[in-house]
Amino acid sequence: MGDWVIGALINIVGSVAINFGTNLLKLGHDQREKLSAINNSEGNDKFVPKSVMHFQTWRIGILFFAAGNCLNFMSFAYAAQSLLAALGSIQFVSNIAFAYFVLNKTISVKVMVATTFIVFGNIFLVSFGNHQSPVYTPEQLIAKYSNLVFVLYCMSLVFVVAFNHYLYRSGETIISNSSKDAGTYWRTMLPFSYAVVSGAIGSCSVLFAKSLSNTLRLTMSSRYEFHSWFTYSIVLLFLCTAGFWMARLNEGLSLFDAILIVPMFQIAWTFFSICTGFVYFQEYQVFDTLRIIMFVLGMTFVFLGISLLAPDDSKAADTKDASSATEESVIDMDRNGKMHMEETQADGSNSFVTSVKVKAKRVLLKAKSACSMSLGLGEESISASSVLAMPMVSSRTTGFRGNDRSKYVPLRTTDWSNL
Repeated sequence: MGDWVIGALINIVGSVAINFGTNLLKLGHDQREKLSAINNSEGNDKFVPKSVMHFQTWRIGILFFAAGNCLNFMSFAYAAQSLLAALGSIQFVSNIAFAYFVLNKTISVKVMVATTFIVFGNIFLVSFGNHQSPVYTPEQLIAKYSNLVFVLYCMSLVFVVAFNHYLYRSGETIISNSSKDAGTYWRTMLPFSYAVVSGAIGSCSVLFAKSLSNTLRLTMSSRYEFHSWFTYSIVLLFLCTAGFWMARLNEGLSLFDAILIVPMFQIAWTFFSICTGFVYFQEYQVFDTLRIIMFVLGMTFVFLGISLLAPDDSKAADTKDASSATEESVIDMDRNGKMHMEETQADGSNSFVTSVKVKAKRVLLKAKSACSMSLGLGEESISASSVLAMPMVSSRTTGFRGNDRSKYVPLRTTDWSNL
């Protein structure tokens, strides 16, 4: 049995564990809300709900979630990045199985069709993907950064990010100053450009994770010293790109309707993760015409299945009231933060140092909020937030409801827009 088989199996188990853990996190939140609702209905005004960490279901979920991420990290040392990035979609199948057998949910025909596409897509990806699993030395990894093809890819990635960011900012301006018809068109373009920027940068964390996993494997099998400037540089880059992805993921779920942003996030993350692995590790060298066609076909099946799993408009509308309340609180919080920043800047006579400190504090608070939501610690939580496997995402905070044009405009006071 080749190393790539071991890596694929470890990755599948890890993805299933991540999904199982995040479903348990969701159950923990549901149990907490149910307990609060029971006490409120009984007129117990003095009841103070416990933190979600006191619920055993939530604690078990955290263990599965952490174990799944560790397994996914290990898997990158044994198999190609392009193969493992695509295999992460297997958690959508496990999520459906969990909903049917544990939560007793009814599975619709649309979901079954989507699952079939994902399963067949993964079969094509595993059968015709890259089955090599070389171990690279740090010198070889460093040399790959100067490879002409990778340099050109990075330049094109910078262009894609810059163009889509410009598109996003232009769309904000157009929507705020134009009619409803223009807003309807940008209703799709805004989340698309947001997801592309997030996926293009955030998926680089997979590249750095694979490099770290490769270095650890090399350390365990030889006398290579793990402590080096290259290792710490990769760790820093991994934390930066992973943090960016986590923050954008959580923010995107609060800015846009889940029916749009969820499949866009998932497709962008998977696509750029596969492309980066293809180019950096030169995985394309082992592909002939047949394997390229079948691999692309498998990716198409997976993306089509993910798109079919997008939530229905009727279901999404159920969270409109909660969404409005959450948006108002976020806007108020951002306004207060902005007023505080302006006061601070005035007192400091527009000092550059003061401005940097204020902005750094806001970014740190945002990062803390993103991490809390990712682990299910906040009031609003997502179903999964692994940086090594594209999460099966759901959100209670969704925008773009109804026909009010203001709903089509993202929160313009968001921190990322001010950076």
